[in-house]
Amino acid sequence: MPKVNFDTLLDFIQSKTPPLIGVDISSSSVKLVELSLSPNNAGYTIERYAIEALPKDAVSDGNINNLDALARTLQLAWKHLGTKIKNISVALPAAAVITKKIMLPAGMRDEDMEYQVESEANQYIPFALDEVNLDFQVLGPVPNNPEEVEVLLAASRKANVEDRVAAAQAAGLNVTVVDVEPYAAETAFSQIRAQLPDNAEDKCVALIDIGATVMNVNVLRNGKSIYTRDQQIGGDQLTQQIQNTFGLSAEQAEAAKRSGGLPDNYESDVLSPFRESLVMEIARALQFFFTSSQYNEVDFIILAGGSSVLPGLDDAVATRTQVSTMVANPFALMTLSSRIKSRQLQVDAPALIVACGLAMRRFDPS
Repeated sequence: MPKVNFDTLLDFIQSKTPPLIGVDISSSSVKLVELSLSPNNAGYTIERYAIEALPKDAVSDGNINNLDALARTLQLAWKHLGTKIKNISVALPAAAVITKKIMLPAGMRDEDMEYQVESEANQYIPFALDEVNLDFQVLGPVPNNPEEVEVLLAASRKANVEDRVAAAQAAGLNVTVVDVEPYAAETAFSQIRAQLPDNAEDKCVALIDIGATVMNVNVLRNGKSIYTRDQQIGGDQLTQQIQNTFGLSAEQAEAAKRSGGLPDNYESDVLSPFRESLVMEIARALQFFFTSSQYNEVDFIILAGGSSVLPGLDDAVATRTQVSTMVANPFALMTLSSRIKSRQLQVDAPALIVACGLAMRRFDPS
């Protein structure tokens, strides 16, 4: 059996990290967030953030197609951020990571647990172990069985990690943590959960992240994910419809979508039909959750991602699903540094949830 390198490049177990920046690499942009702790550990302060658009197709479906373009964009975003910190945490898309929960005897030595995880990994990973980065995290005792612990095993092909590390290095940055996008969003969700009545205790909350090409649905209960699903719909479809309807280039259509200035029939002919399609996909995603779990309702819907700020989307979702719906702002309870423009942050916050969760890894005591 080949020896697995329990590499810090796929890191769920590293002890408290040095100062770092959370970096979310999506198919449309690179988003950077820097947080600090407020005095007396009273909460977080958002120090800086930056969003830089990526050239078309530089990254698609989580795969880096143009490493040089990504490196240039990372470097530009870091310069705009105006920080001296060069350590960063990044995330892999869920589709690039194999995860599995396993049960192991409690009280095992670290070396014995590593060997056991390696043995278990052979059963679940369809690649040679020397081709993957492998890590694990002890989640805690198995309910009703204190003699066992639940362990999360995570693995990804080395190329997925190495491409991100190479792009960062070319930009003069140093990757110290690699997480998984839904886990990073789950970390940031702790800041959103605190905004809900009674911290949403024993409630099902659907966190719906609508990106450029994919909508990720993550249902959480008491802060832990109980269901995830990706659906192929996102803001790029609206951009394409704007292009086709008004004869614009991709760049012009994207800019007009964000800043306005489109003809009067945009609302009725383009935006409204797309919004309705998005609402239908959200309702459909919730039905998948109901039919594949023991739950038959969600108590709150949180919309995140760049497309979550489409005019009227939150109201349309609430009307269709009859569920209380809000647009995510993981920074709502944080202190804002003097560099942050609160009005602009309100617009950008829903797209920063993964970057926020990655930035919070700086303070992870586990």
